[in-house]
Amino acid sequence: MKRRQFLQSTALFSVASLVNANELFAKTPLINKVGLGLFSIPKMLENDFDGAFAMLAKMGYKEVECFGPYEFSTEKAKASWNAVTPQLGFKGSGFFNKTAADFFKAAKSNGISIPSMHTDLDTLSNKMGPLAEAAHLIGAKYVVLPSIPDAERKNLDDYKRIAEKFNSIGAQAKKEGIRFAYHNHGYGLNNVNGVMPLNIIFDQTDPSLVYFEMDLYWTIAGGADPVELFKKHKDRYKMVHIKDMKEAKRFAGDGGDPSQWISLFPYMTSCGEGVLDLPTILTAAKQNGVEHFFVEQDMVQSPEIALKKSIDYLKTL
Repeated sequence: MKRRQFLQSTALFSVASLVNANELFAKTPLINKVGLGLFSIPKMLENDFDGAFAMLAKMGYKEVECFGPYEFSTEKAKASWNAVTPQLGFKGSGFFNKTAADFFKAAKSNGISIPSMHTDLDTLSNKMGPLAEAAHLIGAKYVVLPSIPDAERKNLDDYKRIAEKFNSIGAQAKKEGIRFAYHNHGYGLNNVNGVMPLNIIFDQTDPSLVYFEMDLYWTIAGGADPVELFKKHKDRYKMVHIKDMKEAKRFAGDGGDPSQWISLFPYMTSCGEGVLDLPTILTAAKQNGVEHFFVEQDMVQSPEIALKKSIDYLKTL
């Protein structure tokens, strides 16, 4: 081999080696698709629906999770929602006066999928058919209960009855080709007579019928360890709501009533700007079966700033 050929071959080999080394040491992101719980931006969706989806796409959000009630929800669910909207300052929910097909189209045209829908217990119990139809139209795999009504979680026996109800709902969902999941709030995490109520739901529900979505903020405010929960209940948690906390805070009581939740709203902050060890928590989530990661900053002020901070931080993990 002539000297020039040798040098050219060596140079090409060096470049190839460098490329391979870069590929070898390139960091794989912890979260491939960062999602957003749409309760973060209800006013924006109500006032500028198309602009809201365009903003999320520009930031890099790839998934969203919608919330009810929907047009097909029960009258009881709609009445409950109408009772609280004056306090919330907005009325929009569900598909925000769009058809399911148009809602899906708006998301898809911005490169966003909709793997999950929040709804209510009455709709899950009595309107599974229409709920499933809508889920299939928008591509949602999960229908999620965001909270258990107060009247149905007064004591441990109530939690046993809820577990039975969850199995029934999960079976109905499975027949319709979707999955049912329960999103924890701040209650059910403190021991009652030596028993953690949340454990009753885990222990007395069928893993093939009932899945879970963890809300990190409320879990920690309730005194539980999210990492331990992920490990203990491997493959039961399929989704997580990611919030950060300005300073470590616990509920004043058992986390069972809205006044305790509202008192902690001021401590919510963008991901990476608080005290939660999100890298450790989210790594444990991914290692133990979580599939979807939704930022949720309830009715956040200045979403164009706050939500961008959150996704920019999560992309660094």
